[in-house]
Amino acid sequence: MDADLQSIAAARRMAERAFEAYKAFLGTDPAHVDAIVDAMARAIEPEAERLGQLAVDETGYGNVPDKRVKNLFNALSVADYLRDVTTLGMLWRDDATKIAAFGEPMGVVAALIPVTNPTSTIIYKVLSAVKAGNAIVCAPHPRGVKCGMETVAIMARVAEQMGAPKGLIQCMDQVTIQGTAELMRHRRTSVVMATGGPAMVKAAYSSGKPTLAVGAGNVPCYVHKSKKHDLAEVAEMIVTSKCFDYGTACVSEQAVIADPEVARDLRHEMKLKGAYFCTPAEADRLGSVIFTGKQAMNAERVGQSPQALADAAQFSIPPRTRCLVSEETEIGWQRPLSAEKLNPVLAFYAAKSSEHGLELSQQIARFEGWGHSSVLHCDDPEIVAKFATIPTGRVLVNTPAIMGGMGYSTDLEPSFMLGTGTWSGSITSDNVTALHLINIKRVAYESRPWRDIYKEYGA
Repeated sequence: MDADLQSIAAARRMAERAFEAYKAFLGTDPAHVDAIVDAMARAIEPEAERLGQLAVDETGYGNVPDKRVKNLFNALSVADYLRDVTTLGMLWRDDATKIAAFGEPMGVVAALIPVTNPTSTIIYKVLSAVKAGNAIVCAPHPRGVKCGMETVAIMARVAEQMGAPKGLIQCMDQVTIQGTAELMRHRRTSVVMATGGPAMVKAAYSSGKPTLAVGAGNVPCYVHKSKKHDLAEVAEMIVTSKCFDYGTACVSEQAVIADPEVARDLRHEMKLKGAYFCTPAEADRLGSVIFTGKQAMNAERVGQSPQALADAAQFSIPPRTRCLVSEETEIGWQRPLSAEKLNPVLAFYAAKSSEHGLELSQQIARFEGWGHSSVLHCDDPEIVAKFATIPTGRVLVNTPAIMGGMGYSTDLEPSFMLGTGTWSGSITSDNVTALHLINIKRVAYESRPWRDIYKEYGA
């Protein structure tokens, strides 16, 4: 049997098994569900570094210390958030209107897992799906099957020890595009959670099933002149966020736009924090190794260290360089480094004025980044209000993009799936949580005499 047929057969088998487990799990006391979720999160904690190592070894993307942090964020922060959220049973009641709302599971979740975050995304999606009373089948990227299987095995084993039915949490071990497509459109699949590249997201929305999916993120980071006395901290936030796990997160900064009053000093501070500003010739070579053409990112350059990228582009960088920066003046595919880059590479724009800075930020977001996230470093409320008109689902103020967007340094919902809204063809612009994986049933009593409709509108 060829690989596609094997993958399709596995998808069908797992979907049916998940549906049976979901039916057995229905009606489980919400307190018991919470206990299962907590147990799975605790089981991941001591394994966070090992799973990070497995992910780096298998995919070749990112670095182990940051993979460990991503795993722990989902095992701890996401789990802490879920503990205080009600997803099953009565969600709320209003005695005045005689309405009560009840949460019920959706069923079987088909979870598409990106190669850039193959273990942390599984942790987040499994905890969220089970918290909502669902079964889940994970479909990892072919390059992340082994680390995905190990992550799911840890969580499934603990869940079953806590009384969850076998098959509630599964991971495909034979993955092809055709097999993943079969899982998404299978009659037992209720909802698709798709995290990955544009082609995968398009396939998810074409599956015929309700889909939660995310788009690309070309995140502008505008530094306003009001931060001129705090540029060292601003530079640290930008460089740390961009180099985190070698830039594999879509929510990390992609382009820095600086007011003329602060551009020179911000460059200096970024250099002190480990940013290397490329020469024009080096930037051109860097663009040619990161992209193979328009809207075509070179998969072999994703999540690579600055040194590896510089070596590929044949130029030298200082020791301990944390990210590479290309000074740009144009936005568009004629300058590929103005697009989203899933590695520790930033574009840098020196604005002519604050108005120009705001306009450049809008242009960056509209170029390959509709709906995702944007960042502003500013102490002027009027500028914040103007910047907030940008077409992104998250506007993050005075915080690193990755920590703020995923809900660590802000009070956004902790999540590893950031909706991009209808700007980019997504059904939601929220930070997706377990609350997106339930059906809400409303019980409504009569609150006014039904015959009054004829008195009000005529017989």
